[in-house]
Amino acid sequence: MFDHRLFSIRESRHRIHNPLTAPQLATLGAALDLRPGTTVLDLACGSGELLATWARDHGVTGLGVDLNPDFLAHARARAGALGVGDRVRFVEADASGWVADAPVDVAACVGATWIGGGVPGTLELLRRSLRPGGLLLVGEPYWRAVPTTPGELAACGVPSADAYRTLPGLLAGYGDLGYDVVEMVCATEESWDRYQASQWLTMRRWADAHPQHDLHDEVRRLLAEEPARYAAGTRAFFGWAVVALLAR
Repeated sequence: MFDHRLFSIRESRHRIHNPLTAPQLATLGAALDLRPGTTVLDLACGSGELLATWARDHGVTGLGVDLNPDFLAHARARAGALGVGDRVRFVEADASGWVADAPVDVAACVGATWIGGGVPGTLELLRRSLRPGGLLLVGEPYWRAVPTTPGELAACGVPSADAYRTLPGLLAGYGDLGYDVVEMVCATEESWDRYQASQWLTMRRWADAHPQHDLHDEVRRLLAEEPARYAAGTRAFFGWAVVALLAR
């Protein structure tokens, strides 16, 4: 299993742990026409930027659930800095199987569909917390270009191209599961770069400052390998979309 401490190291300067920028996250919140008092559940919430900024900008209230204590510390500090600590709270727990105590207006899993074993299971998990007529938000990668050669597949970190769909296939799949796609914000090459490339300076500075740490050699290995692999794989082939869904 991948050591969650590596995420804490490499993404320690990130407020958003996926390839959306802050303006894109704000665009999504505005597009959803969120009203004051809207209740939001964010599973695998990371550092809580979605909840904290939407509470500030739109007056939502909500709960974020995540396993990473370092990210949750950032989330609570961010909510306090934005003056919304009384409107959002964060729980350290496994988001897999988490169901809200009371139905919410918006249920989100933005970039962690592993919590439900994939998109269908994650949608079913989110729906268990959703009020009738509520919105689901799901973030998921897709193929901008489909890798075909063994080298391309290896650079993308997948055994076959069946690991993901193209964007038309992804959106059609939501329809097959009984949902209407009602909004969407997609990452760009630039936002992918800001997410991935900005981690390398963080990793290098951490490695220089912690030469005796038990993760030092692993961080150095990742730093040596990732830039070229990112350029050959993620940057060349992957898209990423946050989609808003309403059940039919």
